[in-house]
Amino acid sequence: MHKNRLRLVGALAAVLVAAGLGTPAQAHDKQPTLAELAQRHGRYFGSATDNPELVDEPYKAILGSEFDQITPGNGMKWYATEPQQGVFDWTAGDEIVNLARAHHQKVRGHTLVWHSQLPDWLTSREWTASELRAVLKKHIQTEVRHYRGKVFAWDVVNEAFNEDGTYRETIFYKTLGPGYIADALRWARQADPKVKLYLNDYNIETVGAKSDAYYNLAKQLKAQGVPLDGIGLQAHLALQYGYPTSLEENLRRFAKLGLDTALTEVDIRMILPATEEKLAQQAQWYADVTDACLAVRRCVGITIWDYTDKYSWIPAFFDGEGAALPYDEQLQPKPAYFAIRDALK
Repeated sequence: MHKNRLRLVGALAAVLVAAGLGTPAQAHDKQPTLAELAQRHGRYFGSATDNPELVDEPYKAILGSEFDQITPGNGMKWYATEPQQGVFDWTAGDEIVNLARAHHQKVRGHTLVWHSQLPDWLTSREWTASELRAVLKKHIQTEVRHYRGKVFAWDVVNEAFNEDGTYRETIFYKTLGPGYIADALRWARQADPKVKLYLNDYNIETVGAKSDAYYNLAKQLKAQGVPLDGIGLQAHLALQYGYPTSLEENLRRFAKLGLDTALTEVDIRMILPATEEKLAQQAQWYADVTDACLAVRRCVGITIWDYTDKYSWIPAFFDGEGAALPYDEQLQPKPAYFAIRDALK
């Protein structure tokens, strides 16, 4: 841990001890959880998780107590659920659903249609449009039926657009055209009439070309009677790129279309080392993101992309960056944790 972070945690511990609250970890044990605070606003506050880390009992204890919603990081993706054509494997997804049920948490299904983490059998050959349509329909409906009544929402199509608002050239788009999105939503609705159906993407927090593409698509889908319940804004943010100041405005315009929104994969990374100043700025951003969701009635909840730096995906994908989450690698709450609490109060 960086010296500045140690000093900050030490100073926070000293303040809490002086106030009779003990260490940061002890202090938050005695207070309402993030989930309980969010519930007062009619929202959920969740965390992603992944199967390999479920052997970590201290980690699992916080995951099971502090949050009321879980998203499987990988266990419901296509490569995990249909590793061979027509051969389905629910092991990883079921483990997380069962964990959530044991702690009375709800589960967000993630994700049915995505260009990444696809099995080799799907990507290593050419498909005709009719062949791929059949494969896609079977995959969606088999998975949605399996988790019917066990998940409250699905990220049906994930990351469908490029930064400039054009369609991403995925295997599905290139073979089936843009209509694959409407088809995927319809097939998911047939398989589970009650689950909430979302489109989900990153870099759509601000009003701009990419979020405009989702806004226009959503308007079009609604006009066509295609089942769409919400837009998931991943909210993978980075201090060096500035805060998405039009987030609340963006949430509001989707709400005016009659759609729910959710902040689905929140983390706020920084260029390492983490300093007191960066951690303070990060804390403010976490508070601001929380405030934005609370300000818009149809923003239904917030999910952080795992709650601890110990299991963050950031360092492996962004060289020299990290410290993105409200808990540090020792499972101790950081300033961001307390900033979220204050925002939820």
